[in-house]
Amino acid sequence: MSDIRHSLLRRDALSAAKEVLYHLDIYFSSQLQSAPLPIVDKGPVELLEEFVFQVPKERGAQPKRLNSLQELQLLEIMCSYFQEQSKDSVRQIIFSSLFSPQGNKADDSRMSLLGKLVSMAVAVCRIPVLECAASWLQRTPVVYCVRLARALVDDYCYLVPGSVQTLKQIFSASPRFCCQFITSVTALYDLSSDDLIPPLDLLEMIVSWIFEDPRLILITFLNTPIAANLPIGFLELTPLIGLIRWCVKAPLAYKRKKPCLSNGHIGHKAAKDSGTGTDRDSHLLYSKLHLSVLQVLMTLQLHLTEKNLYGRLGLILFDHMVPLVEEINRLADELNPLNASQEIELALDRLAQALQVAMASGALLCTRDDLRTLCSRLPHNNLLQLVISGPVQQSPHTALPPGFYPHIHTPPLAYGAVPAHPAAHPAMPTHPGHTFISGVTFPFRPIR
Repeated sequence: MSDIRHSLLRRDALSAAKEVLYHLDIYFSSQLQSAPLPIVDKGPVELLEEFVFQVPKERGAQPKRLNSLQELQLLEIMCSYFQEQSKDSVRQIIFSSLFSPQGNKADDSRMSLLGKLVSMAVAVCRIPVLECAASWLQRTPVVYCVRLARALVDDYCYLVPGSVQTLKQIFSASPRFCCQFITSVTALYDLSSDDLIPPLDLLEMIVSWIFEDPRLILITFLNTPIAANLPIGFLELTPLIGLIRWCVKAPLAYKRKKPCLSNGHIGHKAAKDSGTGTDRDSHLLYSKLHLSVLQVLMTLQLHLTEKNLYGRLGLILFDHMVPLVEEINRLADELNPLNASQEIELALDRLAQALQVAMASGALLCTRDDLRTLCSRLPHNNLLQLVISGPVQQSPHTALPPGFYPHIHTPPLAYGAVPAHPAAHPAMPTHPGHTFISGVTFPFRPIR
């Protein structure tokens, strides 16, 4: 590598960047012939940091900076390289060598260039780059994944109005990237504050993707060899927990951001700025998204069984439900129950539905005692009470210990029949005799 470095030092920045990609392509192509998964050692990474990310090797030396035109030309060189390299294994290892975080001062330059490269790949539909980015998102710590997600959201939802349509079109080009992007976005926008509510354009795009093909959010899970123990600190196998968080917290989060009443009236400016029409659109989108999530959850028992993971792998971890329930409880306490009773009821209805279907399908593994303890501090909700205390038949799967929920053959309440006005439907003292039919479709009826 030292000989290559000396030859690169005599070149200008763009020629050196192009040349280092050429040398590493030859190097890794040779490595892949003798080992299916070659180890990326320190030498290639240092070459990339010095000649692509312009981080000097000598201590104390000032870093070089490309001007905007040179940076654009570098992005075009990289896009062209990944487009022209026909071997996916070589593309993947070069992409990993370029953009895997190293925990050093080059990481900021690395992440900045990655965001611009993927943004360009979206704009010009460079599928090989998007596929490499999907693999990168799958094996990179979540703190870096959300940085890439934020860069794309900034470019396509804020920078140029209407450009979200360009991002929307990659649905058919790279569904695998779309799945990983949704998972990253739900990790980024957790609705914990007004700044972390997803923009309407982004929400509308994601809902349209999932509603058109709900299987989209299972692509990574269905196409990845899975161990029973998943690594901590990385993206989830599916965006399910993030999407459930969106649907459940949305009524309370949007209620929280509305202007406060003063003597029972909202000022003219406040009323104008409150975005009532926008909020109404978003509520319909979350209702539509909730329906799609429930439909996907219903299919998971079959998929988990096919992978021999039923009762062994919870795609929705109980440990992730704990903070969600705590957040709902906190939001319900913050909002005046007299002014937010409908929003609290809707949030709890959605939580109950998601818990019921997730447990019935084997996506969430927990006992009734765990669930009862978890939900004990939440405001009263009839549907939630039925879910945590309803009758359960013992699972035919021997992998599940006694007392676990899956498989529920007789759910407490038909999923599509949640009362729109709870006051008109008093709590039922006995369990209704609804028969669970696997694969039943949900009629779309937004809950208001």
